[in-house]
Amino acid sequence: MSSLAITATFRSSAPAAVVYAALLDAESWPSWSSYYEVEWDWPAGVDRPVRAGDRRTICTRIGGVRCRERIVELVPDQRFSYEQAAGPFESHRGSVDLARVPHGGTDITWSAIHRHRLPLLDTLRRRRLQALVHDLASYADSIVSRHS
Repeated sequence: MSSLAITATFRSSAPAAVVYAALLDAESWPSWSSYYEVEWDWPAGVDRPVRAGDRRTICTRIGGVRCRERIVELVPDQRFSYEQAAGPFESHRGSVDLARVPHGGTDITWSAIHRHRLPLLDTLRRRRLQALVHDLASYADSIVSRHS
């Protein structure tokens, strides 16, 4: 069994609150990420904040991979952490850390640890995480631009 730890960073001009809100907005993910569907596991029409312990299902555009994740930590405007509940890895834990930049904007650091049986895909996983953090930053920037 192989283990892979990846960290990707990118700076957004958006405030941390905007970046954090984008992470929690499952409906927005298909518009900025490689996921075509992200759904929280609570009944439709229920409007409540995301909480630690909540589960979501994420489906990728490439290969139609479905992952079930559980939210393990939420620190508003600072951290969003999750772990795989079911999916293609033996285990997967990720965290998105947000740090305010002194003169505006947010440094986004997305870290993930995978335990898996397919180390040949490690380069793809690194690229994919870098693309995710870049796309999140770009999406948050676009929200700020639309509201300016």
